[in-house]
Amino acid sequence: MNPAPTLPDYVIFTDFNGAEGVLLNLHTHQYFKLNETGTIVWRALEAGDSLLEAAAALTRQYEVAEEAAAASVEALCQKLASQGLLELA
Repeated sequence: MNPAPTLPDYVIFTDFNGAEGVLLNLHTHQYFKLNETGTIVWRALEAGDSLLEAAAALTRQYEVAEEAAAASVEALCQKLASQGLLELA
């Protein structure tokens, strides 16, 4: 199982309405909006889950194949890493 990404302490998550959220990078002062599925993934990662465990959280919430969920989680995490919002192992 792949390790959990590192969530930097200079990134703050704010929940908007229980479904969507925003990440703020305190170093760059840039915001990144998360939709409902992105928020589920972020919360799983905050709990220390691996990428596969975050994908499993999506499959529990939505009717989506494990492979599709894993690909979506990987794509989101790559994007977040490119923005300095998390560090992949």
